[in-house]
Amino acid sequence: MKYVAIVEEGASSFGAYVPDLPGCAVVGETREEALQLIREAMELHISSMREQRDPVPEPASSTDYVQV
Repeated sequence: MKYVAIVEEGASSFGAYVPDLPGCAVVGETREEALQLIREAMELHISSMREQRDPVPEPASSTDYVQV
């Protein structure tokens, strides 16, 4: 499955989260680290949901740029 991961730059780190997987969020020192960590977190999150027999949400979020 392919989920949207939002990456945000902070003052001294990068955060990433997945809107379709509530609670799935990470912080890394670089953008690349945050992306690697969120990929791993997503795998663990989905695996845990399956083990607990919780429904795994289908990817539903999308992104677009809006010019102002």
